[in-house]
Amino acid sequence: MVTAIRPLPPLPRATARPPRATAVRHLGPNWYACVMGTAIVAGAGAALPVHAPGLRPALTAVWALSLVLLAVLLAARALHWAHHRDRARAHLLDPAMAPFYGCLSMALLAVGGGALSLGRDWIGLRAAVVLDAVLFTAGTAAGLAAAVAVPYLMAVRHRVTAREATPVWLLPLVAPMVSAALGPRLVPYLPEGQPRATLLLACVAMFGLSLLATLMTLPLVFGRLITHGPLPLVLTPSLFLVLGPLGQSTTAVGAFADIAPGVVPAPYDEGFRALAVLYGVPVTGFALLWLCLAAAHVVRAWRRGMRFAMTWWSFTFPVGTCVTGAGALASYTGLLAYEVLALALYALLAGAWATAAWRTARGLFSGALLAGPAPAPPAPRSATARTR
Repeated sequence: MVTAIRPLPPLPRATARPPRATAVRHLGPNWYACVMGTAIVAGAGAALPVHAPGLRPALTAVWALSLVLLAVLLAARALHWAHHRDRARAHLLDPAMAPFYGCLSMALLAVGGGALSLGRDWIGLRAAVVLDAVLFTAGTAAGLAAAVAVPYLMAVRHRVTAREATPVWLLPLVAPMVSAALGPRLVPYLPEGQPRATLLLACVAMFGLSLLATLMTLPLVFGRLITHGPLPLVLTPSLFLVLGPLGQSTTAVGAFADIAPGVVPAPYDEGFRALAVLYGVPVTGFALLWLCLAAAHVVRAWRRGMRFAMTWWSFTFPVGTCVTGAGALASYTGLLAYEVLALALYALLAGAWATAAWRTARGLFSGALLAGPAPAPPAPRSATARTR
């Protein structure tokens, strides 16, 4: 006798989970370097000592692109924190990734500074001042927080050695220097008297804290190169990051000299003009020395198989700060040599930005740049020797 088999009742359907933004799971704070690199192409171009027909509208379009990139990245990073908080916390606890939180500040500041120098042509002066004030305030707050929080985490939570020192450690420390260089542009739009002097001297204070912190960290980076050899291939472009505090500090002292007359009493206003030259000339000399050293390391790494990575954006923003620094020196010394230097560095910046932007776009469309780290290859099976 055959008994009919009753079909089992259908299993209850699992409750559908809300979709997760998986595309941004591995989107780290280092992506703000794209915004920084794009904004500095516009800002440095506006500071060039020469003006070509049609250049300013083109630079304004590049600034607008940086504004769009900033808005997209802020939204993407918000999704990252909302849906992948575990990865966001892991980035903070990773000594290789945590310093990139300084890039958020510099991206905000670079786009805000471009609004006042270029964006005003399209959005009007009033809107440009408001946008710059908002981004400057947010960027400065983020930069000061990163300058304290990241070194604190490195001291109490991260476990790093002298062998692991890289120029990436400079990123949270140089962010206040960007505030110092771009903040003076807002001084003329404040009421006369105490407000203007307060903002200018606050920028001078941020110049000092960033400079001294850089002077404490840079010997670690140079010592690591001398005692432990070249950086890994993928990190070799980060050597260009050392140019950031050098070029940005030269730009900052030039900005102080531009704004000081009528804001601070004599003889301090003339002191700022002297500082622009007496500080900027030797620091630019050291920047050129480091540029040659870093370029030699990059050529060596390329010959040994270095391929594109997001570290290639290190070729953009730091070089751009050297362009603005050379432009400031050209203004205060009147020397043609600094004008030529600014133009040559800008040509290097434009080529580096075009290369990094093209490679990044290809990586985004292919999905390679947003993919997670590749799994480690399986360990080889241990062989057992035969015995007779």
